[in-house]
Amino acid sequence: MKFAFVCVQNAGRSQMATAFAERERSARNVDDEVDIVTGGTQPADHVHEEVVDVMREVGIDLSSRTPREVTPAELDDADYVITMGCSASDVCPATFSGENRDWGLDDPDGEGLDAVRAIRDEIEERVVALFDEVDAETRANE
Repeated sequence: MKFAFVCVQNAGRSQMATAFAERERSARNVDDEVDIVTGGTQPADHVHEEVVDVMREVGIDLSSRTPREVTPAELDDADYVITMGCSASDVCPATFSGENRDWGLDDPDGEGLDAVRAIRDEIEERVVALFDEVDAETRANE
């Protein structure tokens, strides 16, 4: 199973989603079964500072992460491609074999910490729900 978390800059929402997915993967002991990739179509130079700050509040350090460009091959190989709210603006890749979901999240760039916390919390809930859904589907198909 492979998840790809994608947004334009790869400096906020997709970084948070990736970090929560990595934590969830570890908590569920499925490190060998779930691959996670993140990237952007126009990566920023660094993860947004307000994102680093609110993630630190929940024990996740994003300060050493660097936004990166996502490749078509990474998306072609993904079972789920999750865009963060950019698909409507036609900037996120749309040609891949997996399932595409757009979470329609607000961009945290330049927002106050309370707004970024709300985005963070919504992302965490969605990531947990995604893992729950995939886990239920896997069990049903066994």
